[in-house]
Amino acid sequence: MKIGFIGTGHIGNPMARHLIEGGHQLTVHDLMRDATTNLEELGATWAPTPKEAAAGSEVVFTSLPGPREVEAVALGDDSILEGASPGAVYIDLSTSSPSSTRRIYQAYQGKGVQVLDAPVSGGVVGAENATLSIMVGGDREVYDRVTPVLECIGDKVIYCGPIGSGMVCKICNNLVTLSLAVFMPEVLTLGVQAGVDLEVLARAIGSGSGRSWVLEGKFPTSLFRGNFEPGFSLNLAAKDVRLATDLGRELGLPMEAANLFEQRYVEALRRGLGSMDSDVVATLYEERTGTKLRTGSS
Repeated sequence: MKIGFIGTGHIGNPMARHLIEGGHQLTVHDLMRDATTNLEELGATWAPTPKEAAAGSEVVFTSLPGPREVEAVALGDDSILEGASPGAVYIDLSTSSPSSTRRIYQAYQGKGVQVLDAPVSGGVVGAENATLSIMVGGDREVYDRVTPVLECIGDKVIYCGPIGSGMVCKICNNLVTLSLAVFMPEVLTLGVQAGVDLEVLARAIGSGSGRSWVLEGKFPTSLFRGNFEPGFSLNLAAKDVRLATDLGRELGLPMEAANLFEQRYVEALRRGLGSMDSDVVATLYEERTGTKLRTGSS
């Protein structure tokens, strides 16, 4: 299948690579040409604009930071919409706004181009191993048609409902994990200050009903080691929490806890921590209590 792929960063690049390895013919575009070098070496063709990446493609993917970037590539000058042919399918893998996704869907309907929102979960490791969860919204017939392509990049492909449903599910998913990154340090500090070794405490919680991916899969390689080299950046995390609180406001929902957690991310951004790993938000609580949550192996 001829595929256009736009946005070949930390997560987009390995997804694009898996599509090539799956036998698909890729045309790639990124603002940083160097981000596509390995893909070109594998046989991908470079396109200087999203419009040219979409031209002649049966499926076009985007993997971008957020709604502003997605709308620019989908609807702006030299956009996918300008290059895509009737019958093509545009699939957005980014974490974006449901309302923005629905606007794009409506704009593309006029040209006969189908749109799916398909945000991914699993981070860089999931992208590298093709073990991502993919939460898909859009027309069921279109989803069924492109599922084999999606299975090249993820092993958990879930149909979530009409257009925008994938974004809603991803926003809810990320709100859980990003809230825990703020809340869990309070829990762990409580246990440590009460005299329990951090590794023992984490293992005990992880074996009980309090287990979570943040505690078992994320903190051991980041917070517990004092390692905040960017994987999933604080900038992106703050954007995702904001997407959740924005959606709550659109729906008129009280979201006291989510808004409180969002302010912790805002504070971390104001301290200039945006380019670091999202778990660096936990260090704000460490400062307040004077307790470093580090294991003996750190």
